[in-house]
Amino acid sequence: MKTTKSLKIAIVTLLSFLFYNTSQAQSAISGRADSTRAQSVYVELGGPGLLFSANYDTRFSQRRDGFGGRIGIGFIAGGGSSLVSIPVQLNYLLGKSSKYFEIGAGATYASYSGQSLFSFDNTTTTSHTVLGTMTFGYRYQPVDGGFNFRASFNPLFDSSTFYPSAGISLGYTF
Repeated sequence: MKTTKSLKIAIVTLLSFLFYNTSQAQSAISGRADSTRAQSVYVELGGPGLLFSANYDTRFSQRRDGFGGRIGIGFIAGGGSSLVSIPVQLNYLLGKSSKYFEIGAGATYASYSGQSLFSFDNTTTTSHTVLGTMTFGYRYQPVDGGFNFRASFNPLFDSSTFYPSAGISLGYTF
């Protein structure tokens, strides 16, 4: 229960940053594309969203690189089972032009509902967890907006286990 409360606080904090920065960006006037705040939407296979997720990513300043954050939602269902995930991360982009090294850390809330993996009597179970997440990867994000691409190594972990993972995403930067 405590981890769910912590996740809610993290999501509210990140959304507050996003809305504040959106209002700041709308009031700023800039003549150069590389001095505007990058915002991206993308779908990701694997990564912090676990199997599949749709995400929003933004920088916290009027730059194309530097500190930023992402929030997403993932959902997959089949065979009477479903998995919902909500990845939230703070990240940093290091690079220039449109090629960046991305490093990030955050958490993913995951909720599974379906047949228990260890039951032979078709018992339905529901479980919730929060996983720590990290991102180390490459991001292609055009200076003037357009198609973006990400490929990353994304370790996932909880209090007792480390899960190596990877992600790939395609989207649009504006």
